[in-house]
Amino acid sequence: MRETVQKNSQRPAEHSVTEAVRDYYGKTLQGSEDLQTDACCTLDSIPSHIKPIMAKIHPEVSGKYYGCGLVAPELLDGLRVLDLGSGSGQDCFVLSALVGERGSVIGVDMTDEQLQVANRHIEFHREQFGYRQANVSFRKGYIEKLDELGLPAQSIDVIVSNCVINLSPDKQSALQQAWRLLKPGGELYFSDVYADRRIPAELASDPVLYGECLAGALYWNDFINIAKQAGFADPRLVTDRPLVIANPGVREKVGQISFYSATYRLFKLESLEPACEDYGQAVVYRGSIANAEDAFTLDAHHRIVAGEAFPVCGNTYRMLKETRFAPHFEFKGDFSTHRGIFEGCGVSAPFGANRGTAGSSGCC
Repeated sequence: MRETVQKNSQRPAEHSVTEAVRDYYGKTLQGSEDLQTDACCTLDSIPSHIKPIMAKIHPEVSGKYYGCGLVAPELLDGLRVLDLGSGSGQDCFVLSALVGERGSVIGVDMTDEQLQVANRHIEFHREQFGYRQANVSFRKGYIEKLDELGLPAQSIDVIVSNCVINLSPDKQSALQQAWRLLKPGGELYFSDVYADRRIPAELASDPVLYGECLAGALYWNDFINIAKQAGFADPRLVTDRPLVIANPGVREKVGQISFYSATYRLFKLESLEPACEDYGQAVVYRGSIANAEDAFTLDAHHRIVAGEAFPVCGNTYRMLKETRFAPHFEFKGDFSTHRGIFEGCGVSAPFGANRGTAGSSGCC
């Protein structure tokens, strides 16, 4: 399923939004083919190392998948992962294969029908992956109220979410809860739908538009500010693509608003700087991350080729040195000499053709 705040002064009441979303995903939608946009990923867009795992997912689980991206970041083996809005469980079961028997995955969702599907196939996937015991569990709850689920603060290595946060009536709380649960150096890695402008108040209460992840989509710059307020000082865009709205009626309602499916990674690192500051630092990727031996992609501006010195800003340096990625890099320099801001850094819409161009040698 998916769940989630809108920077509209007249957004619909939280209760009505929650009920509308629960009904849409529990009763209205019978399968991914019922969606009115091309938000769902296709097999063609899935990396080759994930496809064998996808082939083991139960058809009922994959048939009720409503995600808009791939939430399988690198280096998950042995980690504790939390999926916000886990729906029928597809992402959780894929992640269970990636974390291995030493790791664990917890899915949180508020829709009974989706949770029933997910729980029904826990044992099936345990057998598919050859585990002695299941490493996946599901809990009923709300992503804005994770403190009610008994999960200790700083107990999660990686949090993922797939087209859910836009559905929440309180996105700020969802991000704050994620910050609270992550360990220092942990990561929120999630796909969602964003708009190129704020959604008019008259559209925000439309149940179909909300269920389709359009009415609740944040204007991208509002998302950046909300993320920063929650503690994630330097959100990094990983991938994006424009959404195609197939239904003429839906297209007419949204008018000139453009929507994007985008994946962001947000690290829990204290005191990151608000801009890309240059300290003369560089990293060298060892080429040691599975399925990324030639180059490691941190985000849309940082594709780091193995064996080559790659200049980075202070924030990027810390995102690699103070997280699970550290053993896979050599680090050059420190914070003793500040050289100003990286040339070319600026503020603009981050998606598609509007994305700032970055050289192959460092920060945007």
